Amino acid sequence: MSLLNNDRLFDTIEELVLHHSPSGAEGEIDRLLLDRFKALGVKAWLDAAGNALALIPGKDSTRSIAITAHKDEIGAIVKSIEPFGRVQVRKLGGAFPWVYGEGVVDLLGDNQIISGILSFGSRHVSHESPQKAQQEDKPLRWEDAWVETKCSTAELEAAGIRPGTRVVVGKHRKRPIRLKDYIASYTLDNKASVAILLGLAETLKQPAVDTYLVASAKEEVGAVGALYFTQNQRLEALIALEICPLSSEYPIEDGEAPVLLSQDGYGIYDENLNGEIRSVAKRLNIPLQLATLSGFGSDASIAMKFGHVARAACLSFPTQNTHGYEIAHLGAIANCIRLLQAYCETEFSQ
Repeated sequence: MSLLNNDRLFDTIEELVLHHSPSGAEGEIDRLLLDRFKALGVKAWLDAAGNALALIPGKDSTRSIAITAHKDEIGAIVKSIEPFGRVQVRKLGGAFPWVYGEGVVDLLGDNQIISGILSFGSRHVSHESPQKAQQEDKPLRWEDAWVETKCSTAELEAAGIRPGTRVVVGKHRKRPIRLKDYIASYTLDNKASVAILLGLAETLKQPAVDTYLVASAKEEVGAVGALYFTQNQRLEALIALEICPLSSEYPIEDGEAPVLLSQDGYGIYDENLNGEIRSVAKRLNIPLQLATLSGFGSDASIAMKFGHVARAACLSFPTQNTHGYEIAHLGAIANCIRLLQAYCETEFSQ
């Protein structure tokens, strides 16, 4: 059954979501991806920057393109450990504590995963307590939150919990749910896009040119993995896969139609490359929405801004609650697979 089937696509995204991968501590999903690519008979490896790479040889091996989907997720990072098992944490990427709410988080220790409770303090308080302001007019900040573990300092040390330890939503809280043809979950940004890479590895047999499928590392903290890869690999074009925020300020509709960006917070995308993608979408009768975004960036726009690639594009799918409990249409994700498969198989003169 192909990943173009909504049921299998849901199952694949669920498996990816349930593999923790906070920026810079992505080993859990790396092992899964290398196994998945190997099972599909695709050459795959990890590079020095932590990118999980797969190469599908093309008819013309003198030219190459890359399609990226970052595999890291946002979360928190340990700042300090206090007595009686209380841990101070700060944001990792664009994370907000109020998005996660009070509840279970996993601290990914060097030796053991310790679960704790992201805590904001009691509600039954007066103005003598700092938590009272959060109930009235003060936004909740990471500085106002903490993780309660009830472990001793020695127990946390034995588990390898230290400043720099990554913290993510507890695994049992991350399991996606199905809303008819939609999937709802934490970390669809960007596990759903990684599923698109797996769909391409499954369906793309002989592209026009060598095609790298790049599950990029540390995107949420500066596109570190993509910048390393594009600095070291000459490419004709780079296409990033991303979520696209649904908001009243953007003319984007929810549903099965992917979104092709013309501009984001890092600059404009390549008009010729976008034109090629639009022409393939038209040929396949795949609806395609066009948009410019402000508070947004991708592997592709950042790599082009730094001069690592001459042509870059970003193909995305409409998503509610971005960087939160996200909701996206499975059909839009599947249409990205269809569109990119056809694009990679199309001969374009450069």
